[in-house]
Order: sequence, then C-alpha cells, then structure tokens
Amino acid sequence: MKTLSEIIKSSENIVFFGGAGVSTESGIPDFRGADGIYSKKYGRLSPEEIISASFFRADPETFYEFYRSHLIFPDAKPNAAHIALAKLEEAGRVKAVITQNIDGLHTSAGSRCVYELHGTTLRNYCLHCGQKYDMNFMLSTTGVPHCPECGGIVRPDVTLYEESLPEGVFEAAADAVSKAEVLIVGGTSLAVYPAASLLYYFHGRELVIINYTETPFESRATLVVHDSIGKALSAAAAEI
Repeated sequence: MKTLSEIIKSSENIVFFGGAGVSTESGIPDFRGADGIYSKKYGRLSPEEIISASFFRADPETFYEFYRSHLIFPDAKPNAAHIALAKLEEAGRVKAVITQNIDGLHTSAGSRCVYELHGTTLRNYCLHCGQKYDMNFMLSTTGVPHCPECGGIVRPDVTLYEESLPEGVFEAAADAVSKAEVLIVGGTSLAVYPAASLLYYFHGRELVIINYTETPFESRATLVVHDSIGKALSAAAAEI
C-alpha cells in the first residue's frame, strides 16, 4: 500500500482501468466467478446467449426478464474504490476512469471523466425515436418496454454480445491510456477483448495491477497487489 501511495503521489496523470471486481464490493456479482452471472442457467439458455444482440431481436420478452432480474442493481452504492478514485480525480491525480462495468457507480461516486466501454444500465433509449429514459423507467415497466412518446421498443444503452463498443468511447479511452504516466488496472482478469487490448496503448512509467487472481500482464507490471481493490485504493488515497 505504501508503494502504491508513493506511485500515486509522484504522478499527476493517472488513468484507472477497471472491471467487474471493482463493483463486487458493492454487492454486484461478477460475470465469470464461481457464483457469477454466467454461472446461472436460465432454463436451457446460457446468460451469454440471452444478452446477445441476436437473442434480443428474436426473443425480447425473455431478454428483458433476464435483464431486469440479473443486470440492474438499483440499490447498489459506490464502494471504497469508487469513492477513492473520485477523490483522486478531485485532487488532480486521476485524469480518467475506464470501466467495463455497466452499473454507473463511478459516476454516482463523483468521477467526472468516465469512459464506459460497455455502456450503462442508467441510460435507455427508444429504438424508433431516440427518446432517452433512466433506470427508473425500465424498472417501472414489465415485459418489453415501449416508449410513451411513439410506442417503439426502449432498450438499455449497454453493449450486447455481437455488438461493437460505443462509437468513439474505445478510441477516447485508448488515447487517455497512451498519455498516462501511471495506469492502474483493477478488478479485471484482462481476458476480455477488445477491452484488455487497452494495455497495449500504455507506454508510461508505472503499471499497477490490483486483482485477487493473477492476470496475463503481471510480468509487465511495476506493482502487483493481490488484495481488495477498495482497501488498496482507499489506503493510497488517504495519503494524498
């Protein structure tokens, strides 16, 4: 923790890149863990099948039933990691947060420059007229949600399997990584592409990886912490 704090103190251009492990401390299950979302069968269907673009088009009723039950967490609150990153941004250390999560907790914690690679459950939009709706609208509906303005289907602003990442978001995230002095990677196995390829854009001074399990990039890291990401970041931020 002392080494991490020293690395953060020595830089004014830090980028954080996080995955599902950042939000597990807020009570949100990860995807690939033993009790993760992907471990739960839905009848004969796998979660990966259900949250694909082709399944969304073929069977929206089942898609929304699964989506509301397993991907929206309205009571989740930012944890120590989210709060520490927001404080480090306010202190002028962290310049950007890049997340694979769709829960919107970085924004809720107060981080301003957040690149959501896979979108967010906080935003929804009508496929016909483009009218925007929040999470409460989605939770207030049943079955396939329809736009009160035009009757079109309202879908979550999240990236499904078979879809490309949001236009411009990956490019902006890669640009932030390429300019960073320090890249802190936390709560991700670095096994999902194209998100994991962001590490190839980093040419800065210090690469820090915080994750309970090993990742493919540890040989490149200056510092590896196999511990709670909330504990590590909050301890380091307390020194700033």
